Amino acid sequence: MTASPSAIPVLDLGPYRRGEPGAVERLAAELRIASETVGFYVLVNHGVPWDLVTRTFDQAARFHAQPLLEKQAIAINADNIGYMGLGRSVTRSSAVNTNTRPNLNEAVFFKRDRGPDDPRVVNATPFCGMNQWPANLPGFRAVIVAYCRAAEDLARGLVPVIARSLDLPPGYFEAAFADPQFTLRMSHYPPVAVLGENEFGSAPHTDSSFITLLPQSPVPGLEIRPREDDWIAAPSIPASYLVNSGDMMRRWTNHRYLSTPHRVRNLSGVDRYAIPFFFDANVDHEIACLPTCQGPGNPPRYPPTTYLDYIRWFSRRNYDHQRAGAEDAANQPGTASATSPG
Repeated sequence: MTASPSAIPVLDLGPYRRGEPGAVERLAAELRIASETVGFYVLVNHGVPWDLVTRTFDQAARFHAQPLLEKQAIAINADNIGYMGLGRSVTRSSAVNTNTRPNLNEAVFFKRDRGPDDPRVVNATPFCGMNQWPANLPGFRAVIVAYCRAAEDLARGLVPVIARSLDLPPGYFEAAFADPQFTLRMSHYPPVAVLGENEFGSAPHTDSSFITLLPQSPVPGLEIRPREDDWIAAPSIPASYLVNSGDMMRRWTNHRYLSTPHRVRNLSGVDRYAIPFFFDANVDHEIACLPTCQGPGNPPRYPPTTYLDYIRWFSRRNYDHQRAGAEDAANQPGTASATSPG
């Protein structure tokens, strides 16, 4: 690791949130540069109460401290909701590294907290089911729902800025994010004294998301590769979010915006927790190359797809519970290679 964490730009949301004149355009210009050159940026003055973030980290530790049988009672299901045990995923979709060994983490996944009468639940829309909640953790659900609302508000607030950064009207993505998908992943990385060959807490990968919001763990371990063959430790700025664009953003922008590789190695000697929030478009919205990201000599690289089709491919490639009993798709929708995700 040779580069400095200062390579990751810091964006101040304060003027934008206060509605200062010209703030949207200035922030959009900074976001454009970060997304085209690094693929990661730090957000400060983002508006999410930090005590809520801290309580969410506490709930992650509380959940994973339970006996294994308690966690397995809400085992991850076909909607990718619930608990996924240690070593139950292999990052096969990575174009960064040939990952062959299970990831050394366990995680629990939550999505929008839908009720039984929600239209998506009634219609059994894939990946839109009801959350599974632990039975013996009083107060857990209230904290997680509150945190998801705050994180969603932050992500929604960034969408008009992203539109302007792409030379589109601020409301361009309004329909695409009318009922956005999101996933909160609460991960636990046990301490590992020595990592074996090609072994990681989370193997080198890019995210499948539009954007990912990550409040930094107080325990180091996340590493980013903003340039080829150059891994750096993630920056640690108090009360900030680390944000990255994912494969869906890269696909939507015809590779104009990066989806930057990252990995986790927990060599700290203590337990590490992470609570990434993956934010995406409506489950059935068509993702087609943006008009400002194509032109003569730069045709669309991919045919249109949807979040649903993409996440089906991604899940079957990477998660054991999705691979079991399902045909492993040979190719990502609309691409020639399963190892080149968008």
